[in-house]
Amino acid sequence: QVQLVESGGGLVQAGTSLRLSCVASRRALSLYAMAWFRQAPGKEREFVGSISRNSGQTNYTDSVKGRFTISRDNAKNTVYLQMNTLRPEDTAVYYCAAQLTIAAFTIPNEYAYWGQGTQVTVSS
Repeated sequence: QVQLVESGGGLVQAGTSLRLSCVASRRALSLYAMAWFRQAPGKEREFVGSISRNSGQTNYTDSVKGRFTISRDNAKNTVYLQMNTLRPEDTAVYYCAAQLTIAAFTIPNEYAYWGQGTQVTVSS
């Protein structure tokens, strides 16, 4: 079992950047595919992006392509979500998720482990 803790959220203006971090409790994070999801008030949890366990493959939802970048540092048991050119529609609680697989998925139900979330609010 792995515990995940997100950080880095906050209130920012449109056009600026934030970097979210997700720290895992286990040193074996390298065995897990990782993803970021987000959930805005009144909406379903939405896939943002994912990274395979060997960092060989990343995947993003269309609305963040070219603006968001996922990376991981397995030595630090940490996954990052660099968010640039933020928009008001990016406002949501952001969650990281982990699954003990090679490839990463886009569906929340495919992930067994979740963090508590970090709030990102983008003002116009």
